[in-house]
Amino acid sequence: MRNHLAGFIILAFVAAFVLTPARATAAPTCESLASLKIPQVTITSATEYTPPKDLVIPIPASPFASAGNLEVPVTLCRVVAFATPTSDSHITFEVWLPPAASWNGKLQSVGNGGFIGQIAYGALSNALKLGYAAAGTDTGHAGGNDESWAMGHPEKVIDWSYRAVHLMTLDAKQIIRTYYGSPARLAYWNGCSTGGKQGLTEAQKFPSDYDAIIAGAPANYITHLQAGSEYMSWVSLRNGINAPEYIPPSKYPVIHRAALNACDARDGVADGVIEDPSRCHFDVRTIECHGADGPSCLTAPQVKTAQALYAGAKFADGRQIYPGMEPGSELAWGAMAGGPEPISIGTGFFMYMVFADPKWDFRTFHVDRDTRLADSRLGSTMNAIDPNLKRFRARGGKIITYHGWADQLISPGNSVNYYRSVTAVMGGPKNTQEFFRLFMVPGMTHCEGGTGPTSFDMLGPLEHWREHGIPPTKIIASHSTHNTVDETRPLCPYPQAAIYKGSGDTNDAANFVCGNPTW
Repeated sequence: MRNHLAGFIILAFVAAFVLTPARATAAPTCESLASLKIPQVTITSATEYTPPKDLVIPIPASPFASAGNLEVPVTLCRVVAFATPTSDSHITFEVWLPPAASWNGKLQSVGNGGFIGQIAYGALSNALKLGYAAAGTDTGHAGGNDESWAMGHPEKVIDWSYRAVHLMTLDAKQIIRTYYGSPARLAYWNGCSTGGKQGLTEAQKFPSDYDAIIAGAPANYITHLQAGSEYMSWVSLRNGINAPEYIPPSKYPVIHRAALNACDARDGVADGVIEDPSRCHFDVRTIECHGADGPSCLTAPQVKTAQALYAGAKFADGRQIYPGMEPGSELAWGAMAGGPEPISIGTGFFMYMVFADPKWDFRTFHVDRDTRLADSRLGSTMNAIDPNLKRFRARGGKIITYHGWADQLISPGNSVNYYRSVTAVMGGPKNTQEFFRLFMVPGMTHCEGGTGPTSFDMLGPLEHWREHGIPPTKIIASHSTHNTVDETRPLCPYPQAAIYKGSGDTNDAANFVCGNPTW
């Protein structure tokens, strides 16, 4: 009898253990993430900020600014860490985590600009406000666009080229999984310029890292981009700003007005913006001085300089190295051609990365020879030009690239060229547009700004596409004066452009359709 009773008690205990819900494990606190162990990663701090108790987040000094503060956007857990995949690596990254109750279940990582070693804190804040867990990195160095940090440090060059973003992504996902108790259901990339290049690098090299990518004005052909930039500076400044071929910035508006006169109204709307400059056949010789030099014309040597800026860098056999400036971009030529010194990012690239010689003089630049040297030494590490995106597409990945037609730093023709290369490999335009769409922005300079409607949201359409299967057929851009919207226009998936219906307010996007232009 005692044995039967004992057995009954044991069975009852087991049943109670099995049928009673397990006690919930307490969610990790923000501060507890400081002790999280990740191989080759050191978490230096994990701090919670809660407004209005906490008003600002201290931001470390950068190559361009002293240490400062950023307003706390919402309650967050800020994780600061660094990764050391090699003995010469120190990849700082941060992960900002909203409370579980306001987390949208997704990761958004944000990109960088140029060769700058600095986390994009403003972009982190913007992602956090939308409910994302957000991540960003300094790409493995602290330094600016002179690239001096790279000389003698090949591992840091690899970190900048691709390793820093990839490792940050893996580590951020682990931190998210630990903090929330479940992984991010989707991961988004959002970047422009170098950030655009980083997005394309991820799609090409690490297609499992991100589910959807915004790659704005991508600097993905680094060796040719820097050769093209240095060529433009060399053409304009090799003999100084008093040389006959130098175009003073006071003449940029003259060239710009002539380009608009030739091409602005071709799309049926004279609005100060060239809708598709690649269809513009502006001949700068039309404003060549017929007599002495004057403020409203270009001398013969200046005409040759302008022609070179439009044409872009070429090899000795005539093949294009990198596209040139587009008609309509003239007001921003000063970045490359205004002087008195060439743009530092191009000169620093050749000085420190290609030649490893701090005394290298840009006046010795030879576009054919030095481009080939850059390709041989750095191309396979830095460039992100592989058009085969089959692995990324197979995972359901989506890409939106955008680029301003008036970009003064990265030629818009580069994005068109890459998109065309993808369509050639991925089964033509129709198959490509199922996962990759390019939106050209008339009048926009580098990543933002310029004439015409250049304010837009790419993230919302990308989310709608990746999460609901509805591709963007147009994206509405706007222009504002004194914070009041006074013009809207659709941005269209390339090769389409915005076509005026022929009636109605030309400042209203509703009076335009996306189609294949015939002008």
